[in-house]
Amino acid sequence: MSAQDAVNISNNLWVLLSALLVFLMTIAVGFLEIGEVGEDHSKSLLKTMLISGSALFFMAFLGFNVAFAPTIGGIIGNPIYGGVFLGGLTPNVGGLLTGVWWSMAPQYFGTGLTLGTYFIFEAAFASVTLALVGVIVLRKVKLEAFFLFSIPYFIVIWSLPAAWIWNPTGWLYLMGMRDFAGGLIVHGAAGAAGLAFVYQIWREEKKKGLKESPKVKTNISPTWLTLSLLLLWIGWFGFNPGSVLVISYGATVVVLTTFLSAASAFLSTMLFTYLMTKQNPGLLNAVNGVLMGLIVITPLAGFVGPGIAVILGFISGPLFIAAERWFSRFKWFSDPVGLFPGHMVGGLFGTLMIAFFTRQVFAAASGFQTLPEGLFFGGGYSALHQLGIEAFGIVVVMLTVFVLSYVCLWLLGAALHGVTTDYKKEKLTWPGARA
Repeated sequence: MSAQDAVNISNNLWVLLSALLVFLMTIAVGFLEIGEVGEDHSKSLLKTMLISGSALFFMAFLGFNVAFAPTIGGIIGNPIYGGVFLGGLTPNVGGLLTGVWWSMAPQYFGTGLTLGTYFIFEAAFASVTLALVGVIVLRKVKLEAFFLFSIPYFIVIWSLPAAWIWNPTGWLYLMGMRDFAGGLIVHGAAGAAGLAFVYQIWREEKKKGLKESPKVKTNISPTWLTLSLLLLWIGWFGFNPGSVLVISYGATVVVLTTFLSAASAFLSTMLFTYLMTKQNPGLLNAVNGVLMGLIVITPLAGFVGPGIAVILGFISGPLFIAAERWFSRFKWFSDPVGLFPGHMVGGLFGTLMIAFFTRQVFAAASGFQTLPEGLFFGGGYSALHQLGIEAFGIVVVMLTVFVLSYVCLWLLGAALHGVTTDYKKEKLTWPGARA
C-alpha cells in the first residue's frame, strides 16, 4: 500500500464516521419536536424515519448526480453520470470499487473520497435539511403530501443549490461563493422551503375561514429535549469537522470553533434572557442558545479560529432572542421549533459573516486557499467583493428554493385537494373559523 492509499483510506474512514453522525441528526430533529411540543406527537419520529429513507433512495436515484456530478453549464449536475442508483447494475462506475469520485481527485478537492463515502455524507446532509423544513408541518400537513414533496425536493430543490456552491464546476462556486458546511445550503434553504410551506398552509387555512393560523403549542418534555440537544451537538461533530473532507489539523480546528461557538451562544442566550426577564431562562432557552451557536458557525467553521468562534457565539444569543421576538409577531403561521429565527436567520447571518471574519490561514487549512482575509482583518476590497458574492448567492438560492418549493406544493394541493390535514381529526383549535 502506498502512502497516498493510506491517506485516502484514512480520509474515507473519517468522512464515513462523520456521515454516520450527520445521519443521526435527522432522527434527533424528531426528538427535538417531541421535546418542545410534547410526547403525544410521536408522528414526528415516523416523519423523520420517512425523511431518512426517502433521502437515501431519491438521492441515490438521481439527486446525488444532479448535485455532485460534473455540471452542465455550471447549472445542474449530469443526472445520468454513471447511471441512476449510483451506477445501477454496472460494476465499473468510477470511484465505486476503484479510484475516487471525480471531484475528489487532485485536480479538484484532492481528498481521495470514493463514490460511496461521498454519497452517504451528502445524502445525510440532504436528509437533515428536509427534517428542518419538516418542523413547520407538524399536525398541519398530510404525511402523504410531505412524502410526495420529498421526491422533487431531494432530486432538484436541495440538489440544485448544492450543485451551484458545493460542486467545483458549479456557477456560484466558480464565481467565488463559499458555504463551508451549509449555512445557506442547509439552514437558510430550509427556511426558504419552510416559508413556501407556511404560505401554502395559510392559503388553505384562509379558504377554511380562518382569520389567523392556529399555533402548535409548546409543551416541554425535558428528557426528550435534552436528548435531542445531545444528539444534535454530537452530530455537529460530523456536520462541521467532517466537511473538511480529510482528517487533518484543519479538521481539529473546526471541532474547536464548532464547540466553542455553541458554548458561547449558550452562555450569551442565558445571560441576555436573564437580564431581560430577571428569571431563570429555563431549558428551552438553553437548548435554543446552543443550537443558534452551532447554526451561525456552520458556514464559516473552517475559515476562522477559536477566538472568532467565541465572538460569533456571543453574538448569536441576542440575535436569536431578537429574531424570535420579531417572528412571534406574525399570526398567519406557526413555527413551534424555531425554524425561522434559528435556522434561517442564523444560517444567513453566518454566511454573510464569511466576508467579515475569514482568516486565510484557517481557510487554507480547510482546503479553501482562495478565500480573502475578512474585512475585519484587512481584507479591503477583496473582502467587500466576497460580501457581495455571498449576498448575491443568498438571494439566488433563497428565491430558487422558495419558488420551486411553492410550485411543488401548489401542484400537490391541486392533486390531493389540499396539503393540509383535517383539523378536527388533529384536534387543532382554529381561531376565527366559521361556525
